[in-house]
Amino acid sequence: MTRLFGTDGVRGMANVNLTAEQALSLASAAVELLGAPGGRSTEPARPRPLVVVGRDTRPSGEFLEAAVVAGLAASGADVARIGVAPTPAVAHAVAASGATFGVMLSASHNPMPDNGIKVFAAGGLKLPDEVEDAVERRMAQPPGPRPVGAAVGRVRDEPGLLDRYADHLLAALPMRLDGLRVVVDCAQGAASALAPRVLRAAGADVIGLHADGDGTAINDGSGVTHLDSLRAAVVEQGADVGIAHDGDADRCLAVDAVGEIVDGDQILAICALAMAERGELADDTVVVTVMSNLGFHHAMREAGITVVTTPVGDRYVVEAMRAGGYVLGGEQSGHVVFLDHATTGDGLLTALRLLGRVAETGQPLGELAKAMTRLPQVLVNVRGVDRTRAGASPELLAAVAAAEAELGDGGRVLLRPSGTEPLVRVMVEAETDAVARDTAHRLAAVVRAALPAPR
Repeated sequence: MTRLFGTDGVRGMANVNLTAEQALSLASAAVELLGAPGGRSTEPARPRPLVVVGRDTRPSGEFLEAAVVAGLAASGADVARIGVAPTPAVAHAVAASGATFGVMLSASHNPMPDNGIKVFAAGGLKLPDEVEDAVERRMAQPPGPRPVGAAVGRVRDEPGLLDRYADHLLAALPMRLDGLRVVVDCAQGAASALAPRVLRAAGADVIGLHADGDGTAINDGSGVTHLDSLRAAVVEQGADVGIAHDGDADRCLAVDAVGEIVDGDQILAICALAMAERGELADDTVVVTVMSNLGFHHAMREAGITVVTTPVGDRYVVEAMRAGGYVLGGEQSGHVVFLDHATTGDGLLTALRLLGRVAETGQPLGELAKAMTRLPQVLVNVRGVDRTRAGASPELLAAVAAAEAELGDGGRVLLRPSGTEPLVRVMVEAETDAVARDTAHRLAAVVRAALPAPR
């Protein structure tokens, strides 16, 4: 049976395989399992748990939010709605308010028809796998007794929690951004209003791109997965830096003054070196996922910085960081975690820290990005296959082993099923783009042959 929760919460096409009924059921189950009154608040224990709820701009977010709020309140939880907000703003609001837990409605970088439900535990931390599994099991059971009368939850709007998040971001800025001209692509998503506002408050000259908050166009030719319009705008506007977010703004990628892309590995390298220089990088260690480019590992080794590797997903990065006492980690995709300031990947915080380094050094972003040399990397998404068997096919395992032997120390192969989409990802790094591309497509053909979709 397919697990309900993926790498980053529950996702699906809204009103098809992610329904209002499912959202209500999940919210009710979460209250039963996570709803100890008072959360981590320093205030006296509340008679009811408090839950923070936010969403991105997708039209379906409105009815899914209503369903989640109904499930929470009907199960005896008070609800603080913060409206359209980045995912990390919900995590911050949970921690800052002492809420019992939080819920974010977003499918991140996925297309507009999709949506998702992410749950944050007390303190703003993502749920571990075993708690997600417990929520899923509870959803499959008949509902228990519901509160009545004055015991039902109350619902209120709390926009002030979003203002507190903006203030928190600015407090983490290493240096003001006066004199920097920045184009910020908000992907018509959750950061459409907040990202330009925060960057202007930090001193930057800001040009908003795809920042109308039109949820019907969220991630459509914009944001971290579609950087061409940002690259063109940076050059056309004579900007110093371009910043791109995704639909829920937990990711950040960048573009330098000549339109060259600066990916999450490069951003991590820039920030790791800056923090090491200032003595802020705990144990001179950074945490990344298996998707990070080999060039990142080489650059960190040369700088004397240790690299810890985790499975894909920023929550696994956070788990490793907390276990080891580390303060910096992230993913090539642009999820970067500054654990001294956030409990999850935060695109706005990442943008401020990166831009702050540009301001601090006076060096162009393109120069700072030379901190690492990316090995050619090719990623092929193979759709229409049985992703559940990706690690069990002898034919596929043999093909991967043969490819790794051909590449030797100058490359690597990573094959994994997506945790959020129905596909298998084939990633190959090699010393030349031609070798990486040929190897990736050969392996993709084996995936299609070895993992036919179930009928």
